[in-house]
Amino acid sequence: MSLTRRFGLLFAAVGLLAAVVPSTTRAAHPRSPEMVELASFGSGLGSGSTIGPDGALYVTDGNAGSVVRIDRRSGDVTTFATGLPTQVLGIGGAMDVAFVGRTAYVLVTMVGGDIVDGPHIGDDTVGIYRIERDGTFTVFADIGAWSEAHPPTTDFFITTGVQYAIEPYRGGFLVTDGHHNRVLRVDRHGTVSSVAVFGNTVPTGLEVIGGRVFFTQAGPVPHVPENGKVFALQPRSGMATELANGASMLIDVERGAGGRLYALSQGQWDGVMEGSPALPDTGRLVVVGRDGSLTPIVGVAGAELVLDRPTSMEIVGNSAYVVSVVGDVVRIDGI
Repeated sequence: MSLTRRFGLLFAAVGLLAAVVPSTTRAAHPRSPEMVELASFGSGLGSGSTIGPDGALYVTDGNAGSVVRIDRRSGDVTTFATGLPTQVLGIGGAMDVAFVGRTAYVLVTMVGGDIVDGPHIGDDTVGIYRIERDGTFTVFADIGAWSEAHPPTTDFFITTGVQYAIEPYRGGFLVTDGHHNRVLRVDRHGTVSSVAVFGNTVPTGLEVIGGRVFFTQAGPVPHVPENGKVFALQPRSGMATELANGASMLIDVERGAGGRLYALSQGQWDGVMEGSPALPDTGRLVVVGRDGSLTPIVGVAGAELVLDRPTSMEIVGNSAYVVSVVGDVVRIDGI
């Protein structure tokens, strides 16, 4: 790529951030956000989430192999889909969910393949499952088989990868793989290809706004704050431009009211092993500033709002809906 092309993409990304984030000062001083408990569900393994076509919050439960529907006003929880492969090693199973029209698609990971020089970890398909109208499901894309046939250049020990997030994109999907360190494209026919490849940076959450793509990186263990980053991605070229850094274990990014970008920090890594979560009550919701900062949201008492091991979030209007690894959902109003 020529220097002219590189600088052109860099300036475009800077302009994009300015368009998405109105100003650092305004973003760092939200209007007295308040956090309330909305719901608790399932077997206690919350993961990915989305807003469905009916306006409800849909969340995956990897322990139960299910997707639950949560009414955003009442907090009532009902089962939307069940029977999906369940997690095997304390993480994985039904990992994230997305809708195309009224059809739900569930990202399922770590239920098949092998640990290199280790045991087999299941016989189910790693990939995207389509939920049919009668509640059954069909494998839409076999990401695990593709990953085994196209191993990454970075070190890995799970042959099928560890996919984290899914977002609809141009008739298909984008998917992050935090273990194989890449962003994948799945087209409308279920064909898998690589969009962007990274070093050991652990890509996690995704946000697609029209043709614009943003994603987070947790960084390698021990997931220190300076390696928690937000990026803008050019899917056609695979070029990623850093927009902000400075929060530990970043695992999601979403656009909020006024075009602001928010990121979700799970908190301080617990140090147990690769793939284990943050310590309890160390998570934060942070706002992306034009100066590349990540500023924690502060509540009415002037203290930073504390989250317990969040895994994903959705933003509707001035409210953020945050899912935790223990199956709780909180709503943060007034962001």
